[in-house]
Amino acid sequence: MAQSVLIVDDAAFMRMMIKDILIKNGYNVVGEAENGNIAVEKYKELTPDLVTMDITMPEKDGITALKEIKALNPDATVIMCSAMGQQAMVIDAIQAGAKDFIVKPFQADRVIEAVSKALA
Repeated sequence: MAQSVLIVDDAAFMRMMIKDILIKNGYNVVGEAENGNIAVEKYKELTPDLVTMDITMPEKDGITALKEIKALNPDATVIMCSAMGQQAMVIDAIQAGAKDFIVKPFQADRVIEAVSKALA
């Protein structure tokens, strides 16, 4: 069975880009969320193998959502997505338990490399 992924980003365009890359590479995108609150709810509901999490979002940011998901499941696999110049936030995310991070704008090969490595 294909490994399941939950995509979290406040920009629909970014979610679509990641979804497209993952589906073309054989992953099963089981859900999408546009903020951290929805991400945590969908994580509970769907229990995906992997979450791609944007850092900067309205209502609840990605690092807070990451910490909540890790509290629910310490083994949760989360990859953070960040725009250029958010290094301090990326370090916070890694310390909070993120497995890796990918930088926007996304490059398909980097996305797949991070996802396959995180799920290995």
